[in-house]
Amino acid sequence: MRNVITLRGKGRAALTALGLVALGLTPIVAQAQSSTTAGARPVSNVVQTTDGKVRGTHRTDYAAWLGIPYAADASGAGRWKAPRPVKKWSGVRDATSFGDRCAQNTGWDPGYEKTITTEDCLDLNVYVPDSARAKAPVLVWIHGGGFTGGAGQDTNPREFVTQTGSIVVTVNYRLGVLGTLNLPQLQTESKDGPGNYGLLDQQAALRWVKANISRFGGDPKNVTIAGQSAGAGSVCDHLASPTAKDLFARTVIMSGGCNPQTAASGQAQSAAFVKEAGCATASDVLACLRAKPAADLLAAQKKAGVSLSLGGRAFPVNPGTAVQSGDFNRVPVMLGQTNSERGLSTFQNYDYLGTPMTAAQYEAAVRSAYGANADEVLAEYPLSAYRTPGEAWTDAQNGSTSYTRWQLMRTLSKWVPTYAYEFAESDTPHFTSIHLIQRKSEAARDFPFGGAIHVDDLGYLWDYLGQTLPYDDDQLELSRQMITYWSRFAASGDPNGSGTPSWPKFRERTGELMSLVACDTSPASGDAPAACSKASRNFAKEHNLDFWESLTS
Repeated sequence: MRNVITLRGKGRAALTALGLVALGLTPIVAQAQSSTTAGARPVSNVVQTTDGKVRGTHRTDYAAWLGIPYAADASGAGRWKAPRPVKKWSGVRDATSFGDRCAQNTGWDPGYEKTITTEDCLDLNVYVPDSARAKAPVLVWIHGGGFTGGAGQDTNPREFVTQTGSIVVTVNYRLGVLGTLNLPQLQTESKDGPGNYGLLDQQAALRWVKANISRFGGDPKNVTIAGQSAGAGSVCDHLASPTAKDLFARTVIMSGGCNPQTAASGQAQSAAFVKEAGCATASDVLACLRAKPAADLLAAQKKAGVSLSLGGRAFPVNPGTAVQSGDFNRVPVMLGQTNSERGLSTFQNYDYLGTPMTAAQYEAAVRSAYGANADEVLAEYPLSAYRTPGEAWTDAQNGSTSYTRWQLMRTLSKWVPTYAYEFAESDTPHFTSIHLIQRKSEAARDFPFGGAIHVDDLGYLWDYLGQTLPYDDDQLELSRQMITYWSRFAASGDPNGSGTPSWPKFRERTGELMSLVACDTSPASGDAPAACSKASRNFAKEHNLDFWESLTS
């Protein structure tokens, strides 16, 4: 049995300098001074930005500047408009605490128990390690949450920055209908948006990084954008955006893809939302909507949500089409997933509610999801082969999702250096929200679906949602490996280097990707661990991709 270690940060301190050497970086020690040289780590907590001075806070081995506005208040007249410049300030602005999260409904994640109605939320957070070299590489993290929830502050990258010497920036952006509304009236108002105001916010944040990150010691020409789930979809959208050109040098796409809905679908959803919000018969629909309190809009969103859609100058084409044709911002890409992505959604929609999926619901779900191919899917994933209908549904969904990701890996690898992975540490503690549910409920202790589910990999890169999970010593080593891989890729476009297993570029011919698994180094495992991170060609077989490909012919 593995040794369990529940304290994470202190055990890593001794590895920091060693990790920097392994990355090919030279640690530097900051001296107490009062000025900042562009491109060097700020040795004062006060930094001059293009909008004014900000005072951050120093913590153990790193400094943080929190709640820095990169765009103006998006409420009132600013609703459903492209992000506007911040009004410059005089004096020194306090940047020692987070800004407000963007408006969103309640969720099961800790910290989201109450509805949030703030629209003055377009802030970002900058984390700089004491060990940062001059012109340090920069990673900008775009949070997930289905484009309806979450915030930059959910991610604490202290381990990442102190181990690697990289700078990390986390970002808030408009969510839900406040970031996705798509109406003809909005198209008449402006060529920016509609349907993707949250993505425009992200690009405004990237422009802020380009203009300011050198003042924090970062290299504006060495910026990687990374995201998970909705954040991963955002990254893919920026790959295809002409207005994002030269804002980043590399991308990381974690558990997401290139598949936003069309403008027409977004407009249909938006029309339903306008009706639910009580503005369908108003003489001026936009004036009616802009006069509504955010709480009313969020209440209407519960009954008539609006998903992200394409359109405007920034997102004129579907990113899936752009990637197929090669007409996108060609930069190196790292992308991958967990090995049981859909276990989370099955649990969330059925078991968590106390109503596990039934056989009838399984068939109905398959027919709804797979249409004309439903009979073949039901035959390939028969209920008789599983303990529960929920397991069958999860397995089928895992297969089809993996096939979609596989297609994206193949397509991207034709145009740019591509490094693919699967997080396959099936014995991992589940991510914070599930972990807390399991601690509170005896019935939920045994999670009904095996494997690493959606979001489980995030805790291996940084503290997520304010929690430290009880990883064992081997999982902590996997975490160290993953941080090293991600930071090397962010610095150079190649995750490889000394001290970690070799990670080959993805090529369609071999289908080889990195399987990320913790080694079992317990005494009972002997001298040759049975499982460790390694390059693998088993992805297609494990997810039954031949079957899913057969449905396309």
